[in-house]
Amino acid sequence: MDTVSETLLSANPLRIGGITPLTTIDFPGRLAAVLYGQGCPWRCGYCHNPELLDATTPATVPWPEVLAFLQSRQGLLDGVVFSGGEPTLQAALPAALAQVRALGFQTALHTGGMYPERLQALLPLLDWVGLDIKGPLHAYDAITRTPGSGAKAFASLRHLLASGVAYECRTTWHAGLFSVDDLFALAETLADAGVAHWALQECRAPGASAWALTAGQVERLGARFVGFVVRRG
Repeated sequence: MDTVSETLLSANPLRIGGITPLTTIDFPGRLAAVLYGQGCPWRCGYCHNPELLDATTPATVPWPEVLAFLQSRQGLLDGVVFSGGEPTLQAALPAALAQVRALGFQTALHTGGMYPERLQALLPLLDWVGLDIKGPLHAYDAITRTPGSGAKAFASLRHLLASGVAYECRTTWHAGLFSVDDLFALAETLADAGVAHWALQECRAPGASAWALTAGQVERLGARFVGFVVRRG
């Protein structure tokens, strides 16, 4: 195991707010565990892990326990997913990725793309990225409740596409967030940028508008993507 990574994590351990021991859906084609990093700078109203938002909350699983768990799964799991919260918020993430890769696991990242330069630096340590694209640029600030968030997410998208790392872009949507016309415009924006893999996810948060897309509209939305999936429920 990398001595530099060990030293960095000893001084500034990655704060993990929870673990999913086994998943078949969070890292395509792999059996994986999910590590949930504590803290996120954005405040999306439909966040499904609100308990992870506060960056000052201490870790619920100390990093040495995380490593011990992963060591016990060597040969049983293919990969490890770093999710959140927002894992790129924490300076310890690169060292943690290096340690996990040293154990023989492939690595994946779920991110909102709020730190483009950090993501760019992490890409050589990643085998797959799930990047949230929360909406068209003009809708971002309202969704994330954070000024300037859209420019950062789309900068992250450019870094990801240029890297050649396998990926999926994901958009969580209901008509109260932005209109059907805006959703079609977003599909065109992503396709024009070179996105090949896009997942459209139904927002099921309390108060979300009912699903407002017909089968024909869904087909049109996916027409320009090599891989397109709709996730509902």
